[in-house]
Amino acid sequence: MGIAAILGQSKTITGGGLVAEILAAEGVTKVFGIIDGTYFGLYSNFEPNGIQLVSPRHETSAAHMAGAYARLSGKLGVCMASNGPGVANVLPGVAVENAEGNRVLLITSSRREGIAYPDRLGTFQCFDQVAVTAPMTKWSCAVPSIGRLAEIMRRALRIAHTGRPGVVHVDIPESIINGKHEVDASWSRPVESYRSTERLCASPAQVRAAARILTQAKKPMIHAGSGVLHAGAGEELSKLATLLAAPITTSWGARAVVDERRDEIVPMQYLDVVKKARTSADAVLIVGSRMGETDWWGKAPYWARPDKQRAVQVDIDIESMGNTRPVDLAIQADAKTFLRALIDELAAPPPPAQLRERRAFIAELRAERDEQRKKLDEKHLDSRIPMSSAHVPNTCRQLFGDDDICVMDGGNTAVWANFFHEVRSSNTVLATAKMGMLGAGVSQALGAQVAHPGRRVYCIIGDGAMGMHQQEIETAVRNKLPVIYLVLCDKQWGMVKMNQQFALKPLKTLALKSLGPDETINADLSETRFDDLARAMGAYGERVSDPAGLAGAIERAKQSGRCAVIHVDVDPVKHMWAPALKAFKDMHAEPKG
Repeated sequence: MGIAAILGQSKTITGGGLVAEILAAEGVTKVFGIIDGTYFGLYSNFEPNGIQLVSPRHETSAAHMAGAYARLSGKLGVCMASNGPGVANVLPGVAVENAEGNRVLLITSSRREGIAYPDRLGTFQCFDQVAVTAPMTKWSCAVPSIGRLAEIMRRALRIAHTGRPGVVHVDIPESIINGKHEVDASWSRPVESYRSTERLCASPAQVRAAARILTQAKKPMIHAGSGVLHAGAGEELSKLATLLAAPITTSWGARAVVDERRDEIVPMQYLDVVKKARTSADAVLIVGSRMGETDWWGKAPYWARPDKQRAVQVDIDIESMGNTRPVDLAIQADAKTFLRALIDELAAPPPPAQLRERRAFIAELRAERDEQRKKLDEKHLDSRIPMSSAHVPNTCRQLFGDDDICVMDGGNTAVWANFFHEVRSSNTVLATAKMGMLGAGVSQALGAQVAHPGRRVYCIIGDGAMGMHQQEIETAVRNKLPVIYLVLCDKQWGMVKMNQQFALKPLKTLALKSLGPDETINADLSETRFDDLARAMGAYGERVSDPAGLAGAIERAKQSGRCAVIHVDVDPVKHMWAPALKAFKDMHAEPKG
């Protein structure tokens, strides 16, 4: 029974017990973290409150698991870390999950009241945890006393559910978490009493103004960011694109926003077609995207100039409005509610002549996209050993279901995965599109499997990235999470090696495609047998070099019913020359339009 039910009474409870009850009231059923005596009063109260603790081997993995869980479930992801080294370990995950915009609550313990904040100096396992996390979170706060605990938790949860998602951090002294306290019933309140549970809506006037801009355009288009995914608005986006007869482009973070078999979608890997859609449109609806560097900042020559292209920008976060390019109409609203309102406002399709012109443009983009696909698919014809990296995402697409979840991790490996994967169901791709964090995918896949235990989760990952968090194979085995890892092994830091080669010996690189280990700087790795490593941890392991044997290896991994690791030997030179690397390099330069 929660203390909210004890009207007018007080109750003796640990501070951690109070936190567990507040989390349960928020609908939290999973928490990711490693046990520690400094917050025993918290996790010992999880089970009575219907919460399961899922423990990885490293705190950073807990943050990534919570972020992936939040992204795919639409719920709050919660992770925890113990004072001192535990908090130091979680920091990389905090930085990444906040940057990627995933709704995560981090709860940490700190040393007892009286010797921290400020540190007495020389205090064991103590540093200013709030000062360190504050720059990389939406909000970070230390709890000064038991009397402020519930208040600060409510504030953290309110901030977590307001504006752009990210990480919020509450730091609680171990004496408060583990100590027993008399708490007042009023400290526990229903969710509706401290934060809004309704989505933020645009005004009718704003919706009408947006509709006018889009209906008056000859060639409107839609650009979708990850805010559409967080809002669960893929279906509404598809309906709007059909109604307007408008092409859709996406940010990297919104790669899986709609089924890519649709005529309207121009997937991000078709860079020339994406550019054509963006430069040809005379009006653009930007939904849930900050128009960042990988969107070329919304600037020419990759987009039409603002005097040639009207723009409506819709975002839950007012800070992103018109930052990198002028917009004609800025609307602060939830993506789902706005798209529904816009669909209702538009009601009928455009006039037949206008509709024909727009559909002809979509057909033109589709034809060019299909031509680029044919050129890419030629890489599947290469049957040499070790295999071309293109075979892995292509074979996975054939063997996994449309609703299964693909996690992509690595430098060149992520490029290969993106170029040869086709999205067929909304919100089925995970990556760290903003940070490009190597190793995050290992635990993202675990968080995805916790969020959707009935669906297959597979992770296409490079050997460098897998080596950063390979210990989490044991986490998968222990928690019975049947994730399948396909580790593309080229035994080098491929993307960095490519850059080094052009910096050191560009002509020789162009002629020979690759330099020797003595001609680059620490770019080569010795071999790790990831299949052996998997078996040592209780997972299924298999090694494959021949593309003809890949499908069988994947099927055996699926049939094993447990976590599986497939060590895939790929051609190191071909792997290094991933598609469109020049375009990715160009993204780091300011557009000259």
